[in-house]
Amino acid sequence: MSFTVNKLAPEFLVAAEPTPSGRLPLSCMDRIAAVRVLVDTILVFQKGLAPAKAIKAALSRALVPYYPVAGRIVEPSPGELEIACTGEGVWFVEASVDCSLKDVNNLERPLVLPKEELIPFAPAEVEEEDLIMMMQVTEFTCGGFAVGTRLSHVVFDGLGAAQFLKAVGEIARGHARPLVEPVWCRDTIPSPPKQSPGHPLPSFKAFHFENSVFDIPSDHIDAVKNQFWRETDQKCSTFDVVTAMAWQCRTRAICFDAHVDVHLGFAANIRHLLRGLLPQEGYYGNCVYPMGIKAKAGTIASSSPVKVIELIRDAKERISTKFLDWMMGETVEEDPYRVPPGYWTLVVSDWRRMGFSEVNYGWGEPIHVTPLNDDSNFVASCIYLSPPKPKQGLRLITRCFEKDHLPAFDEEMMKFI
Repeated sequence: MSFTVNKLAPEFLVAAEPTPSGRLPLSCMDRIAAVRVLVDTILVFQKGLAPAKAIKAALSRALVPYYPVAGRIVEPSPGELEIACTGEGVWFVEASVDCSLKDVNNLERPLVLPKEELIPFAPAEVEEEDLIMMMQVTEFTCGGFAVGTRLSHVVFDGLGAAQFLKAVGEIARGHARPLVEPVWCRDTIPSPPKQSPGHPLPSFKAFHFENSVFDIPSDHIDAVKNQFWRETDQKCSTFDVVTAMAWQCRTRAICFDAHVDVHLGFAANIRHLLRGLLPQEGYYGNCVYPMGIKAKAGTIASSSPVKVIELIRDAKERISTKFLDWMMGETVEEDPYRVPPGYWTLVVSDWRRMGFSEVNYGWGEPIHVTPLNDDSNFVASCIYLSPPKPKQGLRLITRCFEKDHLPAFDEEMMKFI
């Protein structure tokens, strides 16, 4: 059965009051080429009362303290991005669909409605990569609604994006200002010394990645935590367990030669390492440092989960040292922000504590949140989410296999879940 989404024409939404103009600098982390993307996300809510109208009004008011978001990304010289505070506004789309959320399985994956119907697009003549934010509110016949956002990674990291969306919700619920005041201060983060370019990376090859979703129960995660405790007399986190499991299952499923190097990457929030430079809260720019682990495929495939978890924990313990070395220009390795391309690389990202599930426009928190960058085909990825209530545990969204390897991964995962 097909359903029809009726989108009104996109419109510019500007700040509710006059805001400052001029240019704002970006930090060295904001200017990394890898973040010059729009991150697409959908938040699904069970009920609302004229939500598009309420959210639109709140977004306009949120753009007063968050006035850079209504500006544009500019590039006065190659690689040196800035924000032009033009006050032009953000693109906002109102939409409705002739079905209930139940009819489309609450927009769980696989999506019954195409992604393109749920997120906003600017008119063809607009350069989307210069935009900082777009939003679409789609209302369903049951009274539920979905908020599709496209946020520029140049301006927001995950915590920053959730902070902004929560601020819109706070204003929609009646607060005069966001509960956490936004802070720009990108220029307080020092840039590492310019380094001579390392070896050029080979050109990126696109893969035909398949999407899959796994809900991992808490008791299965706890069983591995207990095993780790028994064997090492130390605790490990849910992130450690699931990352080790995903990396190991993927390596086994693909059957890499034992001597091949496999890579694991994850980004760590480093706000605490910049405490003297950044305020305790409110900063919404990129503030993460990527950590990479390299090991032989044979080691990852044949080791116990405890050994793989130890590799991950060792890498996490080195983050502060590695980051400070990088900031001081003492890192002689390849740029840490350049992910090694290739099928042997897996990047994991933990969305559970970023704050997207706490966004509330006045009718409760989302029943679920899902990222939608399904057109990213260069690096294999896994994203960790909280499963829809009342489920406990972790939802693993994978986009890390071509079709031939998916059945073997499913089989490996079933041993774990």
